[in-house]
Order: sequence, then C-alpha cells, then structure tokens
Amino acid sequence: MKTVTEFPHPITDDPDMIITLADGCRLSARVWMPVDAAANPVPAVLEYIPYRKRDGTLPRDEIMHAYVAGHGYACVRVDMRGNGDSDGLMEDEYTAQELADAVEVIGWLAAQPWCSGAVGMMGKSWGGFNCLQTAWLQPPALKAVISVCSTIDRFADDIHFKGGCLLNENLGWGAVMLSYSSRPADPALRGDWRANWLARLEAQPFLAPRWAGHQARDAYWRHGSVGEDYSRLQVPVLSIGGWADNYMNTVAHLVENAPLAKGIVGPWVHQYPHTAVPGPQIGFLQEALRWWDRWLKGIANGAEDDPAMRAYMLHSAPPDASAPHRAGHWLAEPVWPSPRVTQQVLALTQGGELGGDGVLHARVNTPQHLGLHTGEFFPMGLNGEMPGDQAPDDVLSVCFDTAPLETPLDLLGAARLVLRLSADQPRAFLAARLCDVAPDGSSVRIAHGMLNLCHRDSMAEPALLPVGQEVAAVLVLDQMAYRLAPGHRLRIALSTTYWPFLWPSPVAATVTLHAATLHLPVHQGSETEWVAPPPEGAAPWRHKVLREGHAARRVEHDLIAGTVALVVEDEGGDTENLAHGLITGDTMAERWQVHPDDPLAARAEIRWEQRLSRGDWAVRTLATAAMWSDATHLHMEARLEAFEGDNVVFARNYAEKVPRDFI
Repeated sequence: MKTVTEFPHPITDDPDMIITLADGCRLSARVWMPVDAAANPVPAVLEYIPYRKRDGTLPRDEIMHAYVAGHGYACVRVDMRGNGDSDGLMEDEYTAQELADAVEVIGWLAAQPWCSGAVGMMGKSWGGFNCLQTAWLQPPALKAVISVCSTIDRFADDIHFKGGCLLNENLGWGAVMLSYSSRPADPALRGDWRANWLARLEAQPFLAPRWAGHQARDAYWRHGSVGEDYSRLQVPVLSIGGWADNYMNTVAHLVENAPLAKGIVGPWVHQYPHTAVPGPQIGFLQEALRWWDRWLKGIANGAEDDPAMRAYMLHSAPPDASAPHRAGHWLAEPVWPSPRVTQQVLALTQGGELGGDGVLHARVNTPQHLGLHTGEFFPMGLNGEMPGDQAPDDVLSVCFDTAPLETPLDLLGAARLVLRLSADQPRAFLAARLCDVAPDGSSVRIAHGMLNLCHRDSMAEPALLPVGQEVAAVLVLDQMAYRLAPGHRLRIALSTTYWPFLWPSPVAATVTLHAATLHLPVHQGSETEWVAPPPEGAAPWRHKVLREGHAARRVEHDLIAGTVALVVEDEGGDTENLAHGLITGDTMAERWQVHPDDPLAARAEIRWEQRLSRGDWAVRTLATAAMWSDATHLHMEARLEAFEGDNVVFARNYAEKVPRDFI
C-alpha cells in the first residue's frame, strides 16, 4: 500500500471530542478535519462502533480517516455507548438505543459550525451493519453510506444462525464481546475511569445464550434487518464484501433490491479491501472519496453510473488456507442480476454422478468431526483461517462429481440444491460444499450453504421433521464468482455434520435423498472489465512492539479417548502507542472438541485476556466461555475477571441453559 503524506488540506486531530446526548450520556469521538473547517465547513463521515478508537481500531483508523480528512472531510470515529472512552452501558448488539444514539450523533454533527450539514456513515462488520440500520431510519442529514462486510438479515446471514443452523461463532462472538467490552476507558482521557469501569463490568452481559435462544426469525432478529423493507434505504449505498468472508451475500441482495446501491466483491477476508488478504487489494479510500464527493459534496464525477456490480472472479488454484493472493480478474455488471448468467440444472444421481440422468437414493450420515478444514466464519488474515484442502472432508462426505471439464466454467451468483428427502430424526441439518476438484485430487471450496431442515418451509415458523416422511427443501449456497479450469471437476459434497462451523444435531441423523438437482448460475465468460485503483493510505500509527505475537492452528486426535479437537491460539503480543504511551495486548485460545461417533461429546472452550498499562497503571481482564449440550438443552458458562495490578477487583460467573427447540 502506498503511504500518502501530503494532502490538499492540512488537518487537525482531536483525540477526545465529546458529544453529549439528550439523556446526558457523553460519547467520546476522535475527529480529523481540515484546519480551516470552521471557516470553510466540510461534510462529516461517521464511523460508530464498540471497538475502542484509543487502541482497538487505531491502526486502521489512522490510515483511513486522516486520508479522507486530508481531502476535505471531517472524519468522526465514535466509541458507542458503554465502550472505549464513552459513558453508558452496553446491553446488546444493534439495540434501539444504539441506533437512536447514531441518529442523534448525525444530527449533532450536521449542526456543528465546521460541518456543511451533509453527513455520510461508513463501517465494516458492526459498523457496516449499523450504518445500514441507521440509513433505514432515515435521519435527514445522512446522505450516503459505505457498508463493508455486513448483512441485511440478522437471522439468516450473521454470526448466530445460517440456514437456521446454530453457528459456533455465536459462542465465539459472545466470548469476544464479553472480553472486548470489559476494558476500561483510558485514564489519560477520563479521570473517573475506575468508577466507570466497575459499573461497566457489573452490567456486562454474556450474550451467547440470549442469541441462541431465538431459534426462529422472530421480532428479535427482524429488528435491524434492513431487508425487511429495502425501500426505506433512500440514500446511496456502496456495499463491499469479500469471497473469503461469510458476509459475501449482502452485496448482491442490496444491489438487486435497494434503490440506490452499488456493489464491489473481491477475494478478501473480513477486512477493509485496501489492506485485506488475499490480494489483490484495491484503492478502497479512493473509491470512498469518489462516493463521498458525489453524494456529500455534489461533485458530478459519474459515481451513479458506475457498474451495478464489480466482482473479482477467482480462478482455479491449489488450496491454501493462508493464501496471500488469488489469481482472477475483475468483471463489471451494468445491471444486477446479470443478464449474462443462465441457470444450468445438474441432477445428482446414483453412484455419485453430477449431471447424469439416473435415479437417486443416497443416505447421508457423516461423522461428527467432518468440517475441520472449513476455516473461520470471518477470517481476518493469514493464520490458516481460510478454507484449506477440502479433500479430507470430502472423503467423509457424500459426493457427486461432474466429468472433467473440457472448457472453462464461469460461475457468478448463488447455486441452489432442490431436494426431496426424508430423515430418521426430527432435528437434522444438511451442509453442502461446492468444490473445484483438480486432477491431483485436491479440492477447493468455491461456496458452501447449510439448511436446518426444521426450517425447510420457513425461517420464521420452523417445524420438526416428520420422521420417515418425504419432504421438499431448497438449500441455497453462498454467492460466488469462480472460473474452473479445464480438466477440473465440479463437486457437490453433502454432510449432516459440519464441525466446528455448526453445532451438531442432538442425535446423529440420517438424511436420505430421493431426488436432487443442483441449479448453477453459469456466466457466459468475461475478461478483465475493471482496473481497480491501487491501495493508498495515510501514514501508519507510531508504535513500538514490546513483545512479538504468534499464532497456531492445529488438529489434535486423542488416540485413547477417540476425540478430535481443533485448537486455535493467538498470542497478540504487546505494543506501545508512541503518541500517548498506552500499552495494549491480548491473548486468545479456543478448543473445539468432538467425538466422531457422538454429537453430545461436542464441547467448546474459549479464553480471552486483555491487557492495558501505562507507567505504574496496569489493568487486565480475563474472560472464559464454554459450551456443551445434552439431548434437550444447550449449556453455556462464562466467567469474567478484572485485575488492577495483581488485585482482583471484579469477578462474575454466568451459567445458562437454552432449550433445543429446533437445533
């Protein structure tokens, strides 16, 4: 990435601008703006998240917000209520209070003498969610948004459930937020940091059981799901996603349904696309400026005439869970859905053939440890977090293959499996992986999808399966853009287990397929249709690494107990911010264990430590979480401890069980 040090506008950087809300809650904002903004007001761009501007997102903030501010904007990075250096307490994600605060902050920004009155909102992940949700509420001053790695449906396409199946990231993210939100404000900014910290700890929720308890798409999930009414998104939306992330579907949904949406999907993990792997990275900040210039400054630069969808079509390559780069090319679709895509229907037939004309009667009952090569729900980097070689999981699956391809096959969109099936248990799910199988037998996951068969007819009104009776179901796989090479085979791999991506069914179910067709979105073919600008950013943060980090990811097989475990370790090290002296660090460990023959042997254990210090002041928090299940309930426990120096100043245990209504 090119570092830019000279900009059209010299800027100021206020580390702690206070925004006082109507109820007296004080939110802390870091604000970059041109030095002459008071005399020559500029539009404001808001990023509003719980991830701590003082240390958590600071490395990316300084690259992004200083760059945009230097081009004539006030960039405002706000710590949400109950997080970082702000007042208040946090109750849940995307609450009515959170969104009301966002609307109020936008109104406050528009009224400032240094603001032109036009406000944009941007963010990735949580910030990508709430900028869409805030736009849905239609605050008058909000003129445009940029949403990266987000969702339009909190039940169907977030970290809690997918296809009605319980994601293990539900527990993982519950542990993350228990840890992240347990940290205090910086004493250099808040004299009352200790009292604020203790109040924050006392109110800190462990949210994983609450999320797991809503096993249907009820009012809890409909809140904040902007797909409930796309017509309310009346401002221009630039939606960005990555094929290595599990939020890749949002872009297609928004471009198809929102009135003023454009989309870009690259090869990336869950990061902003000017820094994300796999490459190629793009000039995200230049694209953002083009968006803001058009919609916040009214500059006629033609952004409204950009292609509806720009997508990076991946090309066949060997599997690599830490791929730094993916071969491919950019295509540009003027309208979406693309008229260059047609549906090809391939039958799944007896003997594992995909595209034959025979009958089908296939029993799917797979071992519980299948899925160890799936990767993370939202991989962040190069620590083996992306899907690896699928061949070991394919061996355990029920697979259907095409003959070797004679010509390239381009796919763009979402594939669907149309099924007639029966099951021997009232609760079961089916996972499907669409794979590119090379002549050497290695297997690359192109896309995957899953369906809790209790949700075969409705996400809002699930029903237990009628045991032994044939039912219809449609399993939709994730969006994709992929070119298979000649000589490769296309494979659909089916399983009734997917560990540790999904929590297992209470009994090892057998699903029998009576008929199945795969509906493929086949693209007519393309060459390079868009050349992205190269990545740029402002100068990176000044810091000193005091202790290097390291990571590990391994599979452990206990040859006596027979259990198999995925172990993930990430020692983040410790780093000093040379601008204000705060030293921060974290350590994470996860263990996801199961027995191949026993779904009730599944157990997850997670540990997070956060460290902050400066001079004689030092605090840390320790959050642990565990989950297991029996035939009728999910069991979750957690513990949160806080230390000032070596002294324990807070400790709390959490323990809840959740009925297995449909999982």
